[in-house]
Amino acid sequence: MQRLLEGKTGVILGVANKRSIAWACARSLSDAGMRLVFTYAGERLAASVTKLAEEIPGSLVLPCDVTHPEEIDALFERVGEEFGGLDTLVHAIAFARREELRGDFYHTSKEGYMLAHEVSAYSLTACARRALPLMEGREGSIITLTYIGSERVIPNYNVMGIAKAALEASVRYLAADLGPRGIRVNAISAGPIRTLSASGVKDFGEMLDNIARTTPLRRNVTAQEVGDTCLFLAGPHSRGITGSTIFVDAGFHIMGI
Repeated sequence: MQRLLEGKTGVILGVANKRSIAWACARSLSDAGMRLVFTYAGERLAASVTKLAEEIPGSLVLPCDVTHPEEIDALFERVGEEFGGLDTLVHAIAFARREELRGDFYHTSKEGYMLAHEVSAYSLTACARRALPLMEGREGSIITLTYIGSERVIPNYNVMGIAKAALEASVRYLAADLGPRGIRVNAISAGPIRTLSASGVKDFGEMLDNIARTTPLRRNVTAQEVGDTCLFLAGPHSRGITGSTIFVDAGFHIMGI
């Protein structure tokens, strides 16, 4: 593969294990030559993320719980010290309490609603603001992950669908703000993939089967396919694209039934 991103740097938020979409994004970016920083939220994930990062030459692992602003500050300060600049930010974090992904949406608690939005949506803006001084003038790219539950009612997705809608609106507003500074902001709307976060969605396996029967390609997508789209959005071939949501879902989003 041509190393399109040789000499470029990136931060990946959201790797939990080898099945993470964020990990697939990391592999695609690294294979293209990008040097990466991985983050983890809490000591529980530190060991697993560090072990994975050992597979990526030259990578750095740093703590960042996005519910703690001081950790976001420390992350980007360290990135600046280590790299002197930043080319790509991959925001692949989302969270909702398991009980908020069950039953009727109207039962969502205020605390659960606010937490889902803080982690899954607002954190993109918080990270973009800190990344801006490092990315300005470098034709930077900010990429986040979303899901069609932002546009359509998906059983048991509930408050996460609302948070993803806010995330996608944030992409558009950030793209308008940061475009004059040479920074693009886009989202990838991935089809359902078996990940740690997906395990919290009730009847997820049945959903996978139904979608595979419905998509134009008659299958589900892989994390690698999403990772390669992340590579496209980080690289020069997507230089005219910003404020967009790119669907990587085997065509599911075009179907009426």
